[in-house]
Amino acid sequence: MHCIYNQCSNRAMPDIALQRIHRTRLLQIWRSVGWPCRDTVEIDLLAAGMLRLVPEPGGHEVLRLTDAGIACLAQARQRNARALSAHDRLAMRFAEQLLSAGRIVWRELSLRAAVEALPPPVPAPLPPLAPGRGAALSGLWDGEDADDGACLPPPAVARVWRMARPDLFSIRHTSVPAYLQPMVHEVKASRADLLSDLRHAAKREAYQWLCEECYYVFPAGIADPSEIPEPFGVWVLHGPIETGRFELLRPARHARCPLPFAVWMALCRATPLHSEGEPAQALLGEEGQVPDTVVPAHVPAWAPAVAPSAAS
Repeated sequence: MHCIYNQCSNRAMPDIALQRIHRTRLLQIWRSVGWPCRDTVEIDLLAAGMLRLVPEPGGHEVLRLTDAGIACLAQARQRNARALSAHDRLAMRFAEQLLSAGRIVWRELSLRAAVEALPPPVPAPLPPLAPGRGAALSGLWDGEDADDGACLPPPAVARVWRMARPDLFSIRHTSVPAYLQPMVHEVKASRADLLSDLRHAAKREAYQWLCEECYYVFPAGIADPSEIPEPFGVWVLHGPIETGRFELLRPARHARCPLPFAVWMALCRATPLHSEGEPAQALLGEEGQVPDTVVPAHVPAWAPAVAPSAAS
């Protein structure tokens, strides 16, 4: 999606097509103190009239959004809200509930999970043995050693790696690894989507390998809890997606599961969801107070302000 400046402001400025990176920078500056980066992205935003440089009492400049910049962010937000499907809106609504419960939430991660391989085909029956050899070799065919009759060890369970993309993956916000309690929540907005997911046993096994508890989340009336496999918990939504109420119909079976190292690496590369109700960063210090230090121009726009006490 593009945001043309003339659609956001009536001032006579050149037409500049704003890309996603421009809107991301606008949002970062809106949520920060506004230290400039002095890069080409800010040049575009300043030329389009989305930003303005404001001199501070300390002699440095900060960036502030203009009315056109605020209007452009609002328009982009409305377009994104209309483009979201029922599945996306339901997932984001339940993610807000997880965030409010103090969990760290990721959406649509690509994770590797180890699942059991399909059993090998049953071999064809062997032809009958010649007379006189059956007694000597019978133990070998029965899974026993012919010399001492000891039972051979069972073959190891073969496992294969499978890519899993849970709708919501979350852990507790804790400093104790044993209390992380990783969870997977699969969101289904329609009965057809739910039944299609239930037909894939390997997919469910991958979710269980990644977490300690796994849940299905869907609107009330789509399915009965008895249709969901027993190890999985069930959350249902009563009412509209935006204003409805979630109810836990069945808790998931809890199974201790240390978070695999590969999952940790995936979490490090991904960005967790951010709650819309979380307050934005506030200025550190009194209004109009002159900072003790001059911040270099290369400090990113989203860097936090420096408290006066920290500079001393």
